[in-house]
Order: sequence, then C-alpha cells, then structure tokens
Amino acid sequence: MQITDVRVRKVTKEGKMKAIVSITIDDEFVVHDIKVIEGEKGLFIAMPSRKAGDGEYRDIAHPINSATRDNIQTLILESYEKALLETPEEE
Repeated sequence: MQITDVRVRKVTKEGKMKAIVSITIDDEFVVHDIKVIEGEKGLFIAMPSRKAGDGEYRDIAHPINSATRDNIQTLILESYEKALLETPEEE
C-alpha cells in the first residue's frame, strides 16, 4: 500500500485540532477527515470517526496494525510540517 497523495487543510482557530487531512491510497482510494491533533506528547493523528448510539466515538476507517498506523501518521505529520512552512501564519 502506498500513500500517493496527502492534502492538508490547516485549522486557523485556537484549539487542539491543527489540521484536517485527506490521503489517497494507491491512486485509487481516498480517506477524508483525518485530524492532526496537538496532545500533551506532541502531534498525532485521529482517524475519521462517528458518534455511536451509546455516545462513544468509533473510527469509520482505520489501519489494521500499528506499523501501518505509524507509516500513515509519519507521512501526514511530515506533510503538515511542510504546509506550515509554505504558508506563513497570519498574525
């Protein structure tokens, strides 16, 4: 599996969510609404989720193993860092 495209939309309002990302896999399948979140230990990704009937949030799409999750997270966070450098923040 290859991530063939990463599109980053930065979130400008204050808060822990820093960006919303879409990834394309093998030029054939896209996953929207992956969130870049700032946590206590740094940036991480949250896969798209939906609120279930019991009030819990459950992922709609997610990697099956931690190696794949790490690969996706690394690519997304690298793209997010590049996006920060390309367009300066407004003051």
